[in-house]
Amino acid sequence: MPLKLRPPRKGKTPNFEIRGTYLGCRVEVSSGTHKRSVARDKLLEIEQCIEKHGQYPAPEVKPDPGRPTFLSAANAWMQAGGDRRYVPALLKHFREKPIEEIDQAAIDDAALTLLPHGAPDYRNRAVYAPTIAIIRHQLGEKAPAFRRPKGSKGRQRKDFLWPEDAFAILAEAAKIDPEFELYLLVLLYHGTRKTEGLEILAADTRPDDLTIWLPDTKNGDPRMLRMREDIAARLKQHMAANPGRERLFRFNGDGSHFKHMLLRCTMAVCGLDCPKRRPTPWKKPKFRLGFVTFHTFRHTWATWMRMYGGADTKGLVATGNWRDERSAARYAHVVPRAEWDRVDDLPAPGTIRGKAVND
Repeated sequence: MPLKLRPPRKGKTPNFEIRGTYLGCRVEVSSGTHKRSVARDKLLEIEQCIEKHGQYPAPEVKPDPGRPTFLSAANAWMQAGGDRRYVPALLKHFREKPIEEIDQAAIDDAALTLLPHGAPDYRNRAVYAPTIAIIRHQLGEKAPAFRRPKGSKGRQRKDFLWPEDAFAILAEAAKIDPEFELYLLVLLYHGTRKTEGLEILAADTRPDDLTIWLPDTKNGDPRMLRMREDIAARLKQHMAANPGRERLFRFNGDGSHFKHMLLRCTMAVCGLDCPKRRPTPWKKPKFRLGFVTFHTFRHTWATWMRMYGGADTKGLVATGNWRDERSAARYAHVVPRAEWDRVDDLPAPGTIRGKAVND
């Protein structure tokens, strides 16, 4: 009989079981999950294994000691400073597969297996980018060219805050925690990313010099931030009140409570009640400022720099926030400042080329 899913049985197993015979191969294993959709994917994976190897599980292939495997290549890459965040899942999938045998089809299969319902940009970030980086680190110039999934760059967001909304959010943040308001001020007036702001060291913050030094950023380049005098004065008071701290701010960016504080601020601005701690079954409602995230403050900084500060694309790149003009060009479309004055030259009713026409 074909492979089938047997539902969880109370008192025996909380997971779906996969049972049956496929191409003469008898199977009776746990899917390892209580979700039917995930168990179904596992069933299809078992069928593919039987079609390819004639058995399940697949026969263990002992690696050639002289050939680098994904395991050895991944270890070498991480020791060289590679980000290990997504590597454990990749190691479980590729194991000791020879690195030279991992081609485009193998990476595509890994993305579908590990993230069957993942968005293209997330698949790119969690599977394609680290796998390709590991292969290129191992093979160097001999590494083949790889294709990223369609939509891997995601949707380019251009959301920003108008001043009245930004200042209202800051006012609500001050009510919750003055240090949280100060953190948001740093994001708003310096264009730092969420993690960059949290990792600022007190030793690299010099209010008297109006500067903050970021030795490491997302694009790998260090950056010097220039502070406004009012923010520098606030930070000086903050540092005096918290001597001995290594980091400027105490928050843990990985905690859900930190993200929820921002949600409380945005909902309060819109006149909505929000629980102080997020209950498990609770979902935020749709509201006007529901789009706001910590990264929105970075977009707001760039938009304000063009709208109110007069910075062009080259100026945004010169701040060190972006490495090339293509990354900063999104704000040229949001605020085409150089073109605004041309509106005054357009024909108006009763004029031809800007000259009045006699009736």
